[in-house]
This record gives sequence, C-alpha cells and structure tokens, in this order.
Amino acid sequence: MEDLLKRMALAYHRDPRPGKIEVIPTKPYSSPADLALAYSPGVAYPCLEIKEDENRIWEYTNKGNLVAVISNGTAVLGLGDIGASAGKPVMEGKALLFKIFAGLDCFDIEINEKDPKKFVEIVKSLAPTFGGINLEDIKAPECFEIETELKRQCNIPVMHDDQHGTAIISGAALINASEIQGKKLENLKVVVNGAGAAAISCTRLYTALGVRRENIVMCDSKGVIRADRKGLSEQKREFATMRDIHSLEEAMVGADLFLGLSVRDVLTADMIRSMAPRPIVFALANPDPEIAYDIAMDSRPDLIFATGRSDYPNQINNVLGFPYIFRGALDCGASAINEPMKLAAAHAIARLTREPVPEKVKAAYNSPDMAFGKDYILPKPMDNRLILTVPPAVAKAAMDSGVSRRPITDWDKYTDHLTTVGGQCSDGICYSQLLYSRETLKKVAKQLGYK
Repeated sequence: MEDLLKRMALAYHRDPRPGKIEVIPTKPYSSPADLALAYSPGVAYPCLEIKEDENRIWEYTNKGNLVAVISNGTAVLGLGDIGASAGKPVMEGKALLFKIFAGLDCFDIEINEKDPKKFVEIVKSLAPTFGGINLEDIKAPECFEIETELKRQCNIPVMHDDQHGTAIISGAALINASEIQGKKLENLKVVVNGAGAAAISCTRLYTALGVRRENIVMCDSKGVIRADRKGLSEQKREFATMRDIHSLEEAMVGADLFLGLSVRDVLTADMIRSMAPRPIVFALANPDPEIAYDIAMDSRPDLIFATGRSDYPNQINNVLGFPYIFRGALDCGASAINEPMKLAAAHAIARLTREPVPEKVKAAYNSPDMAFGKDYILPKPMDNRLILTVPPAVAKAAMDSGVSRRPITDWDKYTDHLTTVGGQCSDGICYSQLLYSRETLKKVAKQLGYK
C-alpha cells in the first residue's frame, strides 16, 4: 500500500506538468491595447499613484489577496531538516490549500538560510510584495525568534502555522470536547508531551481559553519539565512545574487532557486508563500518533480521541484555520494576526461544529449520522460554511482590537463576497482531503488506472 501511495503521489506531482500551482492573469490581454494598459505605458500611472500614497498599493495591485508561504525546510512535516529545495512540494501544497479553500493567491518561497537573523532580513525585504506571510516548517527554537522579529518589523499579518494553526484548531476541539465530557476548562488537569513550537503555542492558547497554568504538566524526551532542571530554554521554563513528578506515566494519573506533539507509541493503554473519568486525548504526532487509534479506543469507553490523521474521527487539521484566518485578516487590512484574532477563530470553529451538518458534507464523507458528539468535535475540511464563519470572526476581532486598517462596514456584502472566493474544489472533492485509508487508496488508484 505504501508503494502504491508513493507511485500515485509522484505521478500526481509530475504529470501532466510538474508542480501543483501556476500564475494566471486576472485582466484582459488579447489585444495591443490590453497590453499597453497592463505594462508600458499604462502601468506607469498606478506606479505614480502608489508613489504618492503607498496605501494605494492595496487598490491597484494584488497585494491584498497575496500570501507568501515561506520556509527554510528545517522542520518539514515528519521528515525533519531536509532543506529548502526538498521542502518545496510541501510549500506548493500549502499554496494550493490557500487557493482552493479561501481564494487567496500564494507564492511559495524557499529560503536557503538557517541563521534566524539573516532569514528575518531576507523575508523583511520581500514583505512589500505580500499582504500576509505564512511561515512554514521552521524548526524550534529558531521559529520563535523568526516569527517574533517579523511581526515586530513587518506591518502585515505574519503567522507561523505550525505553531498557531495547530493551537487554534486543537483549541476549538478542546472547547467542544470539554463540553461533551462535562468539564470546565479552568478545572482541566493537562499533560502535554512534547515541547516544540506547536506544543508551546497550543499550551499558551489553552491558558488563554481558561486552562490554569498550575494545572499543566509538560514533558519532553527527558521526562517532566521541572523548574529545578538546569539548562531549560525560555519556552520550557514558561511551563516548568514544581510538582514532585518525573515521568509521563506519573503525570498521566488523574489527568483530564493529554496533548501529544511528540513521537509514536509513547502513550500506553494503561496510561489512558489511569486518567480521570471522561478523558480527552489529542495524539497529534505525525504521521503516527502517540498511541494507535484502536488501542486507545479499546482502553476505555468514555474517551474522546483525536489525531492528525484523516482516516480516523476527529482530525485536528490546520486547513480548518489558516486559509480563513488570512482571508479575514487581509480583507479588513489587518496589520497583524494577534491573540484576539486567534481566539476568535477557535471559538468560531467550535460554534460551527455544533450546527447541524449539511447533507452534502455527510455525503462527501459517507457519514449520514454525522453530528456534534464524541466522534465529531470539529467541522470537516470540505464544509464550505467555514469560509462564511471564520473570516468574519477574525475580521471583527481585528477591528475590535485596533489592528484593522480597512474596516468592513457592510457585512452582508462581505458575506456575498466570501461565497465567491472559497470552495474551489473540483466536483465537491478536494484531492488534498482524500482519506488515505486502504479502501480510498484502492478506489482512487482504480479510477486513475494504477494497479
């Protein structure tokens, strides 16, 4: 099966032309007059307008609909530091998702530079081209410095999706899972396994949602991160505990929530059984979770279980967030993506999950009984209501928090606009969202002529 997936994936990226994205014109170009307007001499006039007032760049160029997906390839998916060139297929894929889900144009930019300061200078110099910057697959701890500096130095939205996208989507899942399990966020006892960029960002967002810092235990490969451990990074010190516990196994006793952003098979059924009644487990290691789905579900009947995989219920999938967050940020001219905007996105996604699921979505996933509950704590990626839900929430939060430079005044008109830009998937199916179970692979392979 792995060989079949490999052959299909390579052919998909190679044929009929290499890569996954292209640039297409948005204006007429069929006559000499069209070309005279598009380039010389007509193009001089918008140039002079922008020179007179730089804010007119939003009126005369595509800057307001253009996102850069930027990486140095130091932390690509579960592949690690494979380099800028090897990471390009991922960045092209990210650009594709921005386009098909939110109608945003993207350039993927792979930068062959690991030094954070040099990387920041390069990206800063490119910023005038774009309305927003999505940082991708940059290893910790450098990613923290890079994002912080770019947010400080650039006057456009900057977000490291590996950190904040995972935090926002898992935060929405946590809101819903806690309600289903009858638990209050402020009372949750939380164990976080992993202390990388995503884990730190998730934990910070959970505290913003109401989780108490004193109820959090974070572990890394050396065990529980304790305040008396020497050589802790600034990020690890933030969540170091004084409790007399040293191992993941000890930490799990009586816990309400396990968040895993670490490695496969580090969690056992016995550990889950030691958790509090009605526990929540987010096992998000990529591509294989901290505990196998079947083992986890067999461990106890009162469990809510989520992974990063599409072939199990409750997928924590960043595509539920980043296209729509940038859509809302750019549409209101936000100068940043701040904490109120992230929280607004999480709450909007959580609320949408509780609404009745459209029949088209049920049919797309062959799940006629899909409804808010233990196996449905997040919307599905192909739910086109996301484009009508998340961007307005993000834009309103940007306006309320004072970072919007072009506030939206006619919300009905804005909603009409959103219906025209999203959901550009062929025949209601996005290839990026195919469920790569054995059954799906066989079906797709047959359709495409693979054996």
